[in-house]
Amino acid sequence: MPIEKPLIAIVDDDQSMREATKGLIRSLGFDAEAFSCADDFLKFPRLRRTACLVTDIHMPGMSGLDLHRRLVALGESIPTVLITAFPNENLRARGLGPDIIGQLAKPFDEQDLLDCIRAALARRGDGEGDE
Repeated sequence: MPIEKPLIAIVDDDQSMREATKGLIRSLGFDAEAFSCADDFLKFPRLRRTACLVTDIHMPGMSGLDLHRRLVALGESIPTVLITAFPNENLRARGLGPDIIGQLAKPFDEQDLLDCIRAALARRGDGEGDE
């Protein structure tokens, strides 16, 4: 039976950003699913298998910060990387708890994203153990 790749979820209302991030994550060897809004991710049947969440902070409806709070309220501990076109928002995200792995400003460097994903997987025990 093949080993399941870690599942990385991307939630971003910007379609081009969402698809580019999904493609990047898949090219790095991970399984990736993309969602245009937080509500769609919350309905995802494999939510519990999500090893890392990459979410935009600013979205219509439920923001990335609200999504994180909702997951915590549901008892879901998913290591999360916040992305934003407004880096000053990072100050607001600081006190959100240990599940926030990092905050990246758009456009972010792919190595920075990979570093955050690896940190998330190491926290969950899903990492490849190559470091």
